[in-house]
Amino acid sequence: MGKNFLYGQSGGPTSVINASFYGTIKKAYEIGSGKVYGMINGIEGFLKGKEMDMQDFYKSGEYELLKNTPASYLGTCRFKLPNDINDPVFEEIFKRFEKLDIGYVFYNGGNDSMDTTDKLSRYAAKIGSDIKVIGIPKTIDNDLILTDHTPGFGSAAKFVASTIREVVLDTRVYDKSAVTVVEIMGRHAGWLAASAVLARKYSEDNPSLIYVPEVVFSYEKFESDIAKKLEKSKAVVVALSEGVAFADGRLICEDETTQVDSFGHKSLSGSGQILCDFINKRFNIKPRQIEFSLIQRAAAKNASLTDVNEAILAGECAVEAAVKGETAKMVAFKRVSDSPYKMECTLVPAADVCNYEKNIPLEWIDATNSDIKDEYIKYATPLIEGEPELKYENGLPVFAYRK
Repeated sequence: MGKNFLYGQSGGPTSVINASFYGTIKKAYEIGSGKVYGMINGIEGFLKGKEMDMQDFYKSGEYELLKNTPASYLGTCRFKLPNDINDPVFEEIFKRFEKLDIGYVFYNGGNDSMDTTDKLSRYAAKIGSDIKVIGIPKTIDNDLILTDHTPGFGSAAKFVASTIREVVLDTRVYDKSAVTVVEIMGRHAGWLAASAVLARKYSEDNPSLIYVPEVVFSYEKFESDIAKKLEKSKAVVVALSEGVAFADGRLICEDETTQVDSFGHKSLSGSGQILCDFINKRFNIKPRQIEFSLIQRAAAKNASLTDVNEAILAGECAVEAAVKGETAKMVAFKRVSDSPYKMECTLVPAADVCNYEKNIPLEWIDATNSDIKDEYIKYATPLIEGEPELKYENGLPVFAYRK
């Protein structure tokens, strides 16, 4: 009997994170002889003794639904392991690993999850454990370094672009001036907000303005931008990343009540409404504010088939790497060509990924006109292509539910 596999999900969900879980389960049962366990609520839940034997789920075939099930099937967490790997919590975790006869650990998430991957790997090395720890990338923010892109981004970008295209049509139905501000997720990197540019049918189409965290925000320029666009069109749609900030680093939505999580991340919300209030005062126009909020990361019915398939591949590659003896690594994507689009999996050190962020190259941003250039369109377009086949019942999609 071989060593057992353990998989966990962490951080904000995506519409394809469970596809990576699917790939991990499938490959682990195909090439391994041990059990497969799932952490309930990530490493935090695992510390509380919460895990799930996936055998019945796999044998029943229900695991196939994971490919198109949004959110985190196992539940997630935002739990920061201590920076000091001599902390007793690591000994506690590895005692639980030993109890379950774990040989391979897979942690699926973003930047903070790669931090967990790195720390578990370092503790394993410290005590001479042969447990292999591999990170599987995930984030709609697309801000992990050393990888061309991350699973979850393509589907979220597709949702943003397609939904904004619908919003644009709606804003044109009345013969009067109107401004609509669409607030999109993105803490320090504007990859997702930039995907709004994909909604355009022609060069002067909406969204007219796109604001990303890579460019300093000012109310003076924003007022000038809106005024210029209203001179050309009665309907103006603005795509706004929630993380845009002033020159001093202060977020436009930030005040003394802003909450901070265990990783030091500030709670972001309300940027769109703040700008709508500004527009109302300056232009005597009643603007509309739309906040995509959780729906942009959960819209499985708008998923990209490319994204789903690559998420599955990331899980499969993680298992193959661990079984071959790799550890302390994250699965990464290397783009081979744009047209035809082709990518391949590789491995990078988790320690080189965690606590860093990848921003949109400044040369891809038209800061003068608050817009996004064609280089970004060339990069992002292949990632949103294709439509997965969802299973429907009584007109509604069928997903995997953990009982």
